[in-house]
Amino acid sequence: MKAAVLAPVAWRTPPRHYGPWEQVASNIAEGLIKLGVEVTLFATGDSITAGKLEAICEQGYEEDRTQDAKVLECLHISNLMERAEEFDIIHNNFDFLPLTYTGLIKTPVITTIHGFSSPRIIPVYKKYNARGHYVSISNADRSAELEYIATVYNGLDTKDFRFTEKPEDYLVYFGRIHHDKGAAEAIQIAKKANKRLLIAGIIQDENYWKEKVEPFLDDQIQYIGHAGPEKRNELLGNAQALLHPINFAEPFGMSVAEAMLCGTPVIAFNKGSMPELIQNQRTGFLVNTVDEAVDAIVQLGSINRKDCFEWANSQFSKEKMADDYFKLYQQILR
Repeated sequence: MKAAVLAPVAWRTPPRHYGPWEQVASNIAEGLIKLGVEVTLFATGDSITAGKLEAICEQGYEEDRTQDAKVLECLHISNLMERAEEFDIIHNNFDFLPLTYTGLIKTPVITTIHGFSSPRIIPVYKKYNARGHYVSISNADRSAELEYIATVYNGLDTKDFRFTEKPEDYLVYFGRIHHDKGAAEAIQIAKKANKRLLIAGIIQDENYWKEKVEPFLDDQIQYIGHAGPEKRNELLGNAQALLHPINFAEPFGMSVAEAMLCGTPVIAFNKGSMPELIQNQRTGFLVNTVDEAVDAIVQLGSINRKDCFEWANSQFSKEKMADDYFKLYQQILR
């Protein structure tokens, strides 16, 4: 079977630090290669793959800001679609734009919908309902207007994570510094619980950072910048818990799975996919308010960190994800 995996071109695939869609596209490609699929990865020129790499730019537009994002996206998508007949199946990890080619090619296209940036993009998905093979990354992140063939949870390379049995005395916030991700709420929780908090992530909203985060930094609340893979293990694994007080219906939440793979329980606001990712009171706590999160911190001793590791390992591995997608490819091609 010959498969083309289309990744975004914002960041390298896999990313150096931030780039969740690029990370999943990489994990799909590398997982499929191990299953014997002949994979061509369409990504940035500096991307890393055991398969064949096709690129129209050396670096992503977020890493080389001299480039125009829309121009790169057009060149990138068309580079694959004009060669569609070379592949048995195309796996689109690049949102709705590639769908606009699907009426012009014969090769089936499976699209992983990594979340909806806005309800306004749904008409494009709707137009291609009959042609498209849509996969959601959680049951929570589905539109009633679309037809899906499956839910496949994002899978991580579990070998990248180390289990830590005895944590240190701090909490961690790991994600974009943005209202959606709840950095301000994480600070409130840590202050009320009188716990040390380490904050890691890219600053995505400068005003939010200046108003809601920066003024509260001190010896207790520390910002350590974005944490790449080498820092991530140590940071997540040594934490008593990951605070994930999100303010939106998150489609998946990679850091939640990453924390549990290190044995670290997650205290999350009960929104979006969180009930699918976290087993309440077994691998973490689903809460609705800052005060409930503070109460959950007191109960962390009741969580067996081995349960967190084993649950995440069984549900969110690269191997399971690749296997699930491989079965879908076979189903589509039949």
